[in-house]
Amino acid sequence: MNLTALTVFVLVLVVNVSSGRSQAGTPSRGRNTNVNAAQSGHLGVQNTIGDLLRHPAFTGFARLILPWDDRAYDEQMRLTSIGSLLPYHTHVDPETVTGGLNRMIDDATGGRTVFYRFYSEAQRQEQPARSQTGLFFFRGRPGAPFAVISPGGGFSYVGSVHEGFPYAEAISRKGYNAFVLKYRAGLGGTAATQDLAVAVSYILENAATLGVGTNGYSLWGSSAGARMAAAIGSHGAANYGGRAVPKPSTVVMAYTAHSDYAAVEPPTFVVVGEEDGIAPPAAMERRVEALRKSGTRVEFHKFKRLGHGFGLGIGTSAEGWILEAIRFWQASMLPRSGGRGDDQ
Repeated sequence: MNLTALTVFVLVLVVNVSSGRSQAGTPSRGRNTNVNAAQSGHLGVQNTIGDLLRHPAFTGFARLILPWDDRAYDEQMRLTSIGSLLPYHTHVDPETVTGGLNRMIDDATGGRTVFYRFYSEAQRQEQPARSQTGLFFFRGRPGAPFAVISPGGGFSYVGSVHEGFPYAEAISRKGYNAFVLKYRAGLGGTAATQDLAVAVSYILENAATLGVGTNGYSLWGSSAGARMAAAIGSHGAANYGGRAVPKPSTVVMAYTAHSDYAAVEPPTFVVVGEEDGIAPPAAMERRVEALRKSGTRVEFHKFKRLGHGFGLGIGTSAEGWILEAIRFWQASMLPRSGGRGDDQ
C-alpha cells in the first residue's frame, strides 16, 4: 500500500470510528434524524406518519396514538407537520411530540407493556366504538401514585401527541406513574367521561399488577379532557359507569369553560391563556371563585399572550406550568397517602 492509499484508509477509519461514538452516545429526545431513527428505533421530526403507524413498538395500537378515529392519514406527512392534525391546538412542538413517542418506544423495546385495554373483549364486541379506547402507561417509581391524563380535541379527536404523552413523560420523570387515556371521540362528552370512569376503576382494581399506588391519584385534563376530569372529581366515577372508587386527590384543568361543580371538590389546579377565544378565561375564573368560596384549595394561572390548546407551552409564557402542577398535586396528596415520587 503506497503512502497516499494509506492516508485515505486512515482517514476513512477515523471517520467511521467517530460516527460510531456519536451513535453510541446519550439518545436524543425527539431530535434525532431519519438516519438515527433507523439505527436506534427512534422517530425524528423528519419521519412520517407512515413510519409511526408501522413502527413495531406500536403494533396493535398505532392508530390510537394519532388524534382522529374517522379519517385516513397522509402517510407521507412528516412529523414536522403533525400540528395540522390538531385544529383546536396551538404551539404544537414536533420535537416534544417525538420525545413522548420515543419514550414509549424505549419502554416497549425494553419489554415493558405500554398500552392496556380497559374494556373487556365482550364489552368491545357489544359496542365496537370501545375498541378505540385504551391507556398508554408511562411508568414512574413502582408503588408511587398515578395520574390519568385526558387530552382535549373538542370531543372530535384526542390530542394525545400534544397534551397527553408529553404530560405523562414529565410526570413520570418526577417518579410518578402516568396514564394517557384514549377515549371514544365523536360521541360527545358523556361517552368520553364514561371511558375515563371505567379507566380509573380499571387502574385501581389492577393496581398490584400495574405496580401503582392506590392512594392520592390525580386526574389531568385539557379542554374537553378537563371537563371529563372535573366531572369525575365532582361526582365520582360511579356516576359515569365506573366503580364506587375514591375521588381523586387533585384535579388539574387546562383551558376549558367547564362550569359545573359540587359542594365538595378536590384541590384544583387551573391554567388558561388570557387570549383564549374557544374557552374564554372568564368562565374558569368564575368556577375558581366559587370553589374558593366553598373552601376548596385552588391554584389559578392565567398566561399572557396565549390562546387555546397550548399544551406544555414550550417557548411561551406558560412554559414550566406542569412542574408547578406536579408540586400542587404533591402537596394535596401527602396527608392522604404519604407517598411521593422522586422530586429531584
